Amino acid sequence: MSQPSPKPQQIPVAVLAGFLGSGKTTLLNHLLHRSGGSRIGAIVNDFGAIEIDAMAVAGALGDSTVSLGNGCLCCAVDASELDQYLERLAQPSLGIDVIVIEASGLAEPQELVRMLLASEHPGVVYGGLVEVVDAAEFDDTRARHPEIDRHLALADLVVVNKLDRAADGERVLGLVRSLVDRAAVVPASYGRIDPEFLFDCRPGEERIGQLSFDDLHEDDPREDGPREDDPCEGGSGDHPHHHAGHLHAAYDSLSFVSPDPLDPRRLMTFLDSRPEGLYRIKGYVDFGPYDVRNRYAVHAVGRFLRFYPEPWPAGGERLTQLVLIGSGIDAPALGKELEACASETPHADEHGMWGVLRYVRGPEEDLADPA
Repeated sequence: MSQPSPKPQQIPVAVLAGFLGSGKTTLLNHLLHRSGGSRIGAIVNDFGAIEIDAMAVAGALGDSTVSLGNGCLCCAVDASELDQYLERLAQPSLGIDVIVIEASGLAEPQELVRMLLASEHPGVVYGGLVEVVDAAEFDDTRARHPEIDRHLALADLVVVNKLDRAADGERVLGLVRSLVDRAAVVPASYGRIDPEFLFDCRPGEERIGQLSFDDLHEDDPREDGPREDDPCEGGSGDHPHHHAGHLHAAYDSLSFVSPDPLDPRRLMTFLDSRPEGLYRIKGYVDFGPYDVRNRYAVHAVGRFLRFYPEPWPAGGERLTQLVLIGSGIDAPALGKELEACASETPHADEHGMWGVLRYVRGPEEDLADPA
């Protein structure tokens, strides 16, 4: 059976949406300042006023930020124009690891996602729709904008922000969870979520050459040093009990390693039935006799799924290595389900990989089919 050729590494592009005042810019600034060694490219688009200080910091990165102030992104540009902005940020010389599109508070998230999925740029991949809601104003916002129910149903990750200002935060969290469709729901104050929901935090020493937000943050006199509630900061070692508590409250994760190949049919059954709140899956899969030449990098965010075949590194051990990240997931149960995907079959049948190959896409193919 012929196998697809390896695909180049792609930069995930996340859409950050939410109504005016929900805290999108605050959340974006939190990610920018707490990115570890990762580099974030930002496309910022808003009708209303944005924090001058935030944009002053963003401006320091120059080509790593694209600002659109002339209208709503979902109306002002089409997919080909969006590709032009993505092209600027996906240049290898910039070394960007993730791109965040901060949409206008009046944007239509579904249209933004459609444009991104229709992108013909081979260097990017959909990174999920993040919907931010204001817990303190959620009831009023929902009354004025009933379309928020539809937006929440489309989201891959929902950040219930400003819980510190909500009189009945638990009720709001419960209500939001009843409105989502399998999305992870994360509570937050001041937009502080764990960056690992959106991207992998690289060690700070990997930063070379380019000024990053971490470099700016290190010299910011308004900050008192690394916070224990920011997992991408090296300061967590000073307060391990606080740091661990934050991670437990923010998300659940599972690291799965198997020396045995996985059966492609069993794995696809697992992926097709993945539970509510499981936001990200990343890593590599060994399908053993079904493809002896390649391992399969897997990228799943919300309901979106892609596999990328690539040759096994010479001399390296052949393992399946996966990391699952979510909110409210049962990590031990998921680990057992993955263990049940292991296969000792020495031979492959010709149809076994069909389910996996559905999610191996070229840039010219339709990207809109969710898992």
